[in-house]
This record gives sequence, C-alpha cells and structure tokens, in this order.
Amino acid sequence: MLKILLKNKFLLAGALLFVPTVASAQELNGADTAWILTSTALVLFMTLPGLSLFYGGLVRTKNVLSVLMQCFSIAVAISILWLVVGYSIAFGPSESPYWGGLSRMFFSGIDINSMSGSIPETTFAGFQMTFAIITPALIVGAFVERIKFSSMLMFSILWTLVVYFPVANWVWGGGWLGSMGLIDFAGGTVVHITAGVAALVLALMIGQRKDFLQSATLPHNLTMSFTGAAMLWVGWFGFNAGSALAADGAAGMALFVTHISAATGALSWMVIEWIKFGKPSGLGAITGMVAGLATITPASGSVGPAGALLVGLAGGVICYFATTFLKQSMKIDDSLDVFPVHGVGGVVGTFLAGILVSSNLGIFSGNGLAEGMTIGSQVGVQVVGILATGIYTVIMTFILVKIVGAITSGVRITDEQEQIGCDITDHDEKGYSM
Repeated sequence: MLKILLKNKFLLAGALLFVPTVASAQELNGADTAWILTSTALVLFMTLPGLSLFYGGLVRTKNVLSVLMQCFSIAVAISILWLVVGYSIAFGPSESPYWGGLSRMFFSGIDINSMSGSIPETTFAGFQMTFAIITPALIVGAFVERIKFSSMLMFSILWTLVVYFPVANWVWGGGWLGSMGLIDFAGGTVVHITAGVAALVLALMIGQRKDFLQSATLPHNLTMSFTGAAMLWVGWFGFNAGSALAADGAAGMALFVTHISAATGALSWMVIEWIKFGKPSGLGAITGMVAGLATITPASGSVGPAGALLVGLAGGVICYFATTFLKQSMKIDDSLDVFPVHGVGGVVGTFLAGILVSSNLGIFSGNGLAEGMTIGSQVGVQVVGILATGIYTVIMTFILVKIVGAITSGVRITDEQEQIGCDITDHDEKGYSM
C-alpha cells in the first residue's frame, strides 16, 4: 500500500509539471521568457551575420572586409553604449515625454529578480539592445566604399545616442508618440524611418562614389548576399514576433504575416523586373524580400494574413520605383538602397498600419482600432509619427555629420584610398587572399 501511495505521489508531481500556470504581471512566465530569449538571438543573428553578409556580398571585393568590420564594430560599440546609458534613455522611468532619464545608467537598480511584465527585465533589455544594434548597422549600406572607419564608428555611436535612444522612448518607452496611440509594433518609425532617412542625408552629404553610374559597380558575391538575405528573413521572425513580448497568439500572427509580406515583396519585385527586362534578377528578389519585411514591421501586430498580402505588395512595388527614381533620376548614391527600401518601406508600412488595423475592412482587417479612434484619426497619428521621426532624424543627422567631419578632418576617404579600397586603407587586410 505504501509503495502504491508513493508511486501515485510521484506520478501526480510529474503530471503537475505539464499543467499550465497563470502568471500575474510580475510573475515570471517561462514560455514568454524562453521565446524572448530566442528572439534576442534571432535579432542579433540578423546583424551578425545576416546583414553583414547581405551587405558584404553587394560591394566590390576590395571593400568586403570593411563592410563586415563596420557591422561587427557597431554591434560591439552599441552593446556597451546600451549598458552605460542607452537602456536608461529609451526605457528608464520617464522624466519627460521625450526621454527616459539617466536613473538606469549601468543598469542601476536592475538585478536577477527585476521584472518587465512576465519576463525578467534583463531579458527585455537584451532584446531591445539588439534593435539598437541593427538600426545604425542598416545605415552602413548608404556610405559603403567611401567613408573613414573612424568617422563611421564615431557617427554611429553619436547617432544612436541622440537619435535612436530618444525616438525609441517616444514610441515604446512611454513617450509622447506612444501616448498619442502611434501604431509601430516592431520598428517602422524607430528603426526603418530613422535609419532610412539618416542614410539619405549621409548619401547626399558624403557624395557619390567616383565611378557612380559611369561603370558597373556589380555585387562581388551574390551567393554571399543570398545567404545573408536568408538569415535576415529567418531572424526577422524574432524581430517582429518577439515584439509581442509573449509566446501567444499575437506572436504567432506577427510571425505569419511577416513571412507572407516578405514573400509578396520578393515576388512583386521579381514580376516587375520580368516585365521590364524579360528576366527576374536574384538581386531584385532579395531586395524585394527586404522591402516586404521592412514594410510589414510596423504593422505586424495590427494586420491579418490578407492585410499582409497588401502590405507586402505595396512594399515591393513602391520600394522598387523609389529605388530606380533615387538612383536614375535623382542621381543619389545611396549605395545599397537603404532609404528607398527601409525608409520608404517604413513610411508605407506605418501609414498602412493606421488603415488596415480597422475592423471594418473585411478579410483585410487587423485587430481593430483602439476605443474612440477612427481610421481618419488613427492615420493622422501615423502621419505625425512619420513626420516627427523623419524631421528630427534629418536635423540631428546633418548636425552629427558636420561634428564628426570636423573632428576627423572629413568623413570621406581620399580618391586614392577609394581606388585602393577600404580593406587595405582602413584595416591593412584583405577579405580574400586568393
């Protein structure tokens, strides 16, 4: 009899391990924590190695190592900056509607028991840190092959400090745009508009590469770029679905609509090229995929699968024509199309989020507007968010380029250095030894 009771007790204890528990706002939820830890790894994977390989394959052989070094160094520097002051400015107890203050410098007051909702605060902070890393890394694509490494690193640190951290607070940290009701689930304004607009300003201020539009500047290794693009696609599931901050239905829907938009963006870009040139290109396919991903990012928590189809189509088509217009008509050397893909994609996605969130749009509807909001009022908030983020980024980026240029005696390398390539001039190394 004793053996039977003991056996039943062990069986009961084992069964209880599989019984779901309901956690309060300040109780750790294991499933949520595990998902955000995974998402953190996925988003860092987007920069290292995803974005590094994507960008690295698109430049010429003599500059491939410099691009890898730029992405890697940004990850290193911004991680330290996030610890020192970034998390505090972006997500500290708000001292005003515009920044979070300095009370969380060096993670002051945060320990192993600190919570952010149902996950440890360190887990939340680590997840948000990976967003802070990839945003300035995206800008790299605008000035590859013609910027000093020292200027790039100094600019990236200062830009993240005065642009990314405050804007993250405005939207996600309890600041004024979030309080207005701006819909930006995973970074249409915070990540893509800031990075895209900064890229455009830098491209204009630094100027064209010497052989821009005079001779073909073809990607040196599209296989590398395809590999990086595939990593970006997979990593973006952590980027968008992780922004639900829980392992729930919202995360599942965000993951699914992200995938649909990426596929639609790639297909639409391919079809346009097929019609115009008779053949779709691999470069166009992966660029369209990134456009679809960038466009769905702000709306990934607000639209359903059919809505994602519209978002991806809009992103692919609009970003394609924005890319050709910028290069061929405006003659702006945004080397790897950061503004027309990320900047324009972020604007389109943020705007569409305000429309498709309505519950009155049939199969294209999202989760429904917030109480008291109409499509018109929500779109108005979205436009305010787009304009405020864009204008602030333009002003601060312009000022920072001037400051960095004064400190480093000009941000651009010389004509001779550009001819030799940044791998040798900046690092005295080569990406390839053969």
